[in-house]
Amino acid sequence: MSIEYLDNYREPRYVDMLARRIASVSEGLGRPVRLMEVCGGHTMAIHRFGIPSLMPPGIELTTGPGCPVCVTPPAYIDAALEWGETSGGIITTFGDLYRVPGSAESLEDAAARGLEVRVVYSPFDALQIARATPDREVVFLAIGFETTAPAVAATLEMARREGGAASRFRVMSAHKTMPRALQALVAAEEVAIDGLILPGHVSTIIGSGPYRFLAEDHGVPCCITGFEPVDILQGILSLLQQCVRGTPVVENRYGRAVRDKGNPKALDMMRRCFEVVDSQWRGLGCIGGSGLDLREELADFRAPCPDPREASAAMDRGCSCGEVLRGVLAPPQCPLFAGACTPETPAGPCMISSEGACAAHYRYQSA
Repeated sequence: MSIEYLDNYREPRYVDMLARRIASVSEGLGRPVRLMEVCGGHTMAIHRFGIPSLMPPGIELTTGPGCPVCVTPPAYIDAALEWGETSGGIITTFGDLYRVPGSAESLEDAAARGLEVRVVYSPFDALQIARATPDREVVFLAIGFETTAPAVAATLEMARREGGAASRFRVMSAHKTMPRALQALVAAEEVAIDGLILPGHVSTIIGSGPYRFLAEDHGVPCCITGFEPVDILQGILSLLQQCVRGTPVVENRYGRAVRDKGNPKALDMMRRCFEVVDSQWRGLGCIGGSGLDLREELADFRAPCPDPREASAAMDRGCSCGEVLRGVLAPPQCPLFAGACTPETPAGPCMISSEGACAAHYRYQSA
C-alpha cells in the first residue's frame, strides 16, 4: 500500500490503518526487528508523533548518526576557536553548534570571554558580515550533510565572483556525506540493523541511487520517507515487508520530494566547489571519503580543519553520545541522561542539538 499526495499526512484513519498493517506484518516475521533512522529530522518527528508507541512488540526503533551537529567532533570546535584566536577574525555558526563542547570549551564559552562569535541562519549571512567588515576575516563553520553543502557552494561562488570585501569570507568545512557513513555502520555489525529509514532531506539532493549498495551488497532493506506520521509509518511498513520477502531494495516512499537522481543542479554546484576527503565522525571515527573540503581553486577561502586521521572523536564528562550515534545505547541508557545532562545543562551534542536523539527523548519521552 502506498498513500501518495494526500492533503493531510496526519489523517488519523491512515495512521490507524498503517499501524494495524505493521502489526499484522510483524506477526509473520516471528523475530525481533531493529530499524534505524539516520536523519535528525526523522528522530524528532518519530518521538514528537509518538511513533514508538504504535509499534507492536518486537519492533525496535533506534537512532543512527543523522544529526550533523552531533557527529561533528570536538577537534573541529577546537580548530574554530584556534582560528578565532590567531586570526582575530569573526566566527559565524549555526545556533545548534554554539553550545557544543570542544575539548576544553564551547563557542559560547569563548564568546563569554571576548572572542567574537556570531550566530547566523545561513552562509549568505556570514558573507554579508564579511562585506560589512572588510578589515577582518569572517569564517563560516560549515557543518552538515549534503543538504546544507549546496548553499555553502553557492555562497562561495558568489564571493569568488564578487571579490573585494567578499574575498575575506572563509569556510571551515566539516561537511559530511551520508552513504559512506552508512556503509561503515552496517559493515561494522556492532549493532544488528534489520532496516534503514533513509534521510529525507539528504535524499532530495543525492536521490535514491547512491544507497543501492546497502541493499545489494549488504542485504539491508532501505526506505526513504518524509517527516509526517503517515510518511514514517509507510517507511516502517516497507522495511518490514522487505524483511518478510527477504528481498532488500531501496524503496522511495517520499516521491513528492525525492527523485532517483536527486537534484542535478545542487549536485553540480557541490562538485564545482568541493572535493571528497576523509572525515572524522563523533562516535564512528575517521571514515574514508565521507567528507567534503574546498577544491584547490578555492583554497583562498579555506580555513584549515584538523587532520581527520588525528582528530579524536572521544567525549569527556562521561557522555555517551558516540554510543547513541552508533545505536549501541538508547539515550535513557546514558548514566547522565535527565540528571547531569538536560537541555539546560547539556553534557554532549545529542542533548544540545534540536535534532539530537537525547533532546528528542528528553522532550517527548520523559514528559
